[in-house]
Amino acid sequence: MIRAQELVVVENSVAGSVLVEKKPRWQTLGKLASSVLLAEARLTPKPGLVDERGCGAHIDVTLEAMLKSALILEPFFHEMAQIAVGQEVCMDLRERLADCGRRAEIAMYAATEGSNAHRGAIWCLGLLVAATAMHDDHASVWDICETAAHIAKLRDSKAQKADTNGLIVERSYGVKGARGEAQAGFPHVTAVGLPYLRHRRKEGFSESSARLDTLLGIMSTLDDTCLLYRGGMAALNTAKRGAKEVLRLGGTNTVSGMNMLFQLDKRLIALKASPGGSANLLSATLFLDALNLKDPV
Repeated sequence: MIRAQELVVVENSVAGSVLVEKKPRWQTLGKLASSVLLAEARLTPKPGLVDERGCGAHIDVTLEAMLKSALILEPFFHEMAQIAVGQEVCMDLRERLADCGRRAEIAMYAATEGSNAHRGAIWCLGLLVAATAMHDDHASVWDICETAAHIAKLRDSKAQKADTNGLIVERSYGVKGARGEAQAGFPHVTAVGLPYLRHRRKEGFSESSARLDTLLGIMSTLDDTCLLYRGGMAALNTAKRGAKEVLRLGGTNTVSGMNMLFQLDKRLIALKASPGGSANLLSATLFLDALNLKDPV
């Protein structure tokens, strides 16, 4: 598993020996963010989502596009960390991060020939990358998420005035969406995602099953605006009920749970609805987990 602090081998030209040094954590955050997006894309089988089996409920996003997008975003996440290191939350920081995020979106669309592979993930992981870079190695998950929330609460004065799909859904259904999740300190990551992931590991689940159950745990409680935009309340209720049923049957480490997951997958594909918001929060969960912070979850 990739950790946020990596060992780097450096040649000592004088003594001819090899020294092992540690990079400051902020220097590895871009690679870490890219790696969790790659891991989320490849995780299989995910209900309604792009994975190694195919495009799920999507008609405009492929696994190849997801992988290209994850790789092209690494330098932008690195830049966000570089912008934030040693800084305090302020409007200047917010707008510099937003500018980097907009450039990241342009690069994503260029790499995927117009497919929205990771727009929501740029928002979620961008905030967490920046917040992590602002703290030292003694920070907790809660510290990082609180700082990310403070950044998210500041208004981006250069944001486009046009409605996004998420904003349309938020108004139509009275849900918080990705912005609200971030402004609340990512509760579906801290109170759902991380506990599910770590408890499943302790129970002896494979890493793949632990991650799939984490996704299902998030799906079972999140008012996912991607589902609402594509399929309305019917899609959201189908996803929530189906995810809860998979978990009730013992999760994806059981035959009955996996069979139920495949049924849920078929239902979401029939509705042309994909839980993209839940997938973004799974990536955020994997990112914070990989920081290896000691928190009581």
